[in-house]
Amino acid sequence: MKSSASDPRSLLDALRAGTSLPDFPADAVESARALAKDLGTATPARVEALPEPLAAALLEAAVLDGQAALPEALAASAVKPLAKLAKKALYRLRSRGVSIPESPRAAPPEAPRPAPTPEALPALTSTITGRGERALVLGRVLRGGGVEMAQALLSDEQGVLQLELQETSRGTWRRIIKDGLEQGGAVELPLHEAAALLAEAAGLNLRTHTPFPEGLDVALRHFGVQPQLEPTTLPPPEPEDVRRAMEGDVLHETPELAAWLPPESITQRLLAKLDEVVVSPLALSDVQRQEQLQGAVRAVTQEYFTPDMSRRYALRLWRMADFFERTGRPREADVARGEARRLFHGATQPYSRFAEHLFEKVVGLVAAAGARQQAAARREAGAPGTRAPSPAEAAPTQERRSPGGLILP
Repeated sequence: MKSSASDPRSLLDALRAGTSLPDFPADAVESARALAKDLGTATPARVEALPEPLAAALLEAAVLDGQAALPEALAASAVKPLAKLAKKALYRLRSRGVSIPESPRAAPPEAPRPAPTPEALPALTSTITGRGERALVLGRVLRGGGVEMAQALLSDEQGVLQLELQETSRGTWRRIIKDGLEQGGAVELPLHEAAALLAEAAGLNLRTHTPFPEGLDVALRHFGVQPQLEPTTLPPPEPEDVRRAMEGDVLHETPELAAWLPPESITQRLLAKLDEVVVSPLALSDVQRQEQLQGAVRAVTQEYFTPDMSRRYALRLWRMADFFERTGRPREADVARGEARRLFHGATQPYSRFAEHLFEKVVGLVAAAGARQQAAARREAGAPGTRAPSPAEAAPTQERRSPGGLILP
């Protein structure tokens, strides 16, 4: 049982009856007695100055008298025990049916507004050549409203070969992107993907000890990336990739891969093997000769596609799959990804039709060039015979440049 010195109701009765309360200072008792008789004069400051039991007695008076003003005022008191007692008093008043308006909640502090992020400009990338080169154009908005443009020539053998960093206007930038797309052989990329390609190539510079071209370190910093130290890897083959491998030769029918040819040194080795079959003293039927020619092509193909070379072509095809997809060719993208996964992880059964057809094209080019020369020779009476051109001579070449003047691969 609570003592009369701590029970709010007993203290209130004592204050109102004028009973002596020796447990509290006399001046505090007199102040509390006066407030208990006229609760309307009780201000939060005067109540907060009283000992807690006497203040509780005054809150008890407010509950009994159905007056909410004092508890409402003390509910926000800095004196935590007193604020807690005031909230309990308000709850009791509501339970008694006293209407107490909800105190307005303080508006939550306004969250700091994040700084506006710079506009991400679209980037531009070209197709990949048979040498594993591609052009890349990136831009970022400058504080003054212009654009910092980076034009790079990337190689999958050495990394970043060339780089130009310059400032241009927004109008010029838009025209560069528009012209690059209209010329063909290029697609837009999100800036973060283009920056990742630049970082991947810069990592290859480091691994192959190829010096950074001037401005590359600045470009990496400005586009928020660092050189990719580990080589890119591809996911393992999927069951359907076997079917895709059987269709790999269709990739060479695309305008982009039609110009892919092996290096001159390996094509000369192929032509030497084909000559051995053609001039063989053995009496061979057409079918046997064709089988031996095909065997020579496959032998040179497997000699060329070492594990390292297979991974290099796998990454080229992986990037070209993205190019095909962005240019609305899902079948070619699907076949290119399947061939890429198999080549990267060394799958050989069935053997890659993409790899074989790379060399079959050489045979076709040389045969076509030889046929043209023979026809021309027959038209020229008495003209001496001419040699068949090399694959490099037989394949047409056209120099292309990026919108900013870089030689495109």
